[in-house]
Amino acid sequence: MSESTVSASPLQRKPPPPIPVSVLTGFLGSGKTTLLNRLLRDPALSDTLVLINEFGEIGLDHLLVEKADGDMILMSSGCLCCTIRGDLVSTLEDLLKRRDNNRITPFARVLIETTGLADPAPVLHTIMFHPYLMLRYRLEGVITLVDAVNGEATLNAHEESVKQAAVADRLVLSKTDLLDSPLKIASLKNRLAALNPAARLIEAQDACAANLFDTGLYDPQSKSPDVGRWLNAEAVEKAEAHAHHGHGHHHGHDHAHDVNRHDASIRAHCLRSDTPLDPRGFDLFLNMLREFHGPNLLRVKGIVALSDDLSRPLVIHGVQHVFHPPVRLQAWPDADHSTRIVFILKDLTADFVDKLWAAFANIARTDTPDRAALEDNPLAPARSGLFS
Repeated sequence: MSESTVSASPLQRKPPPPIPVSVLTGFLGSGKTTLLNRLLRDPALSDTLVLINEFGEIGLDHLLVEKADGDMILMSSGCLCCTIRGDLVSTLEDLLKRRDNNRITPFARVLIETTGLADPAPVLHTIMFHPYLMLRYRLEGVITLVDAVNGEATLNAHEESVKQAAVADRLVLSKTDLLDSPLKIASLKNRLAALNPAARLIEAQDACAANLFDTGLYDPQSKSPDVGRWLNAEAVEKAEAHAHHGHGHHHGHDHAHDVNRHDASIRAHCLRSDTPLDPRGFDLFLNMLREFHGPNLLRVKGIVALSDDLSRPLVIHGVQHVFHPPVRLQAWPDADHSTRIVFILKDLTADFVDKLWAAFANIARTDTPDRAALEDNPLAPARSGLFS
């Protein structure tokens, strides 16, 4: 028997590439139903599985082609639509079993719709932390709808709505046609841009599959990493520089300094460094942030230069204390070989993060513990307040 005809053993088989998952969230009445119905007609999503809470909530009957079983329907576009049966983990696991056993139409993408003013973090943690799910699924992006009519009021009243906007990769502004005040729309856009400058802002009439999906690290056409598009670090750095020079107070009708606003404590920051860390030092840096300040790391995405192999950067992606397993690229995807990590922080300063990095990189800074001090006493920054 030739070697080519011998089947690979279970131990030799590699798991299939992770299935990209996007999360659709938004404020109550923001227009998710309208957007979902439009997306479910789009042939570009023919290989997509959409998870919703109840079919009746978004009125899909006119799009129904056939009922696959009690909790799943096949749409006219070829897209599958399935209800979440209580627990998201069990639903995602069951769908994988059905897909692997050819009991449902194969799907290449998942879109999860969250309800109302839900905090999106638990949904993101489900995808990123479960031992089996994180092997088979990978968070691609978060799409957040914002109602232009009530957006400012909702951001002021509901902290969850601010988190939805802060963790987004795409911000979709709906109902702009119901406003005749360009100043109000501009104010809301400015506020969202200050809250999350890394997210692309799209008006609802332009929201389609091409603009909303494929927001992950890998370019869908070339299958190669596209760090610039994924991180959008330049937009974050530009926003930081703009705020630093005192222009940020013009945003949102001079509300930027109102401490009662939920987004007053949220800031976007890009850590950029030409000093590579050794792998242990980077582990300590990241673990210290996660252990002591996990709830404050609303979103973290980055490409990191490590001193053990300068030609192969590390890619990280996290939500609060939960991170995808880091990926070591085979080469730098662009000419910039510096570390770039984009943070969306809550109640945590950019200076704290930069000082912690400097300590583990052995970059001397005044009145700041060095790496040896932190390794000897990992509680030092939390206890001393030197990084606050």
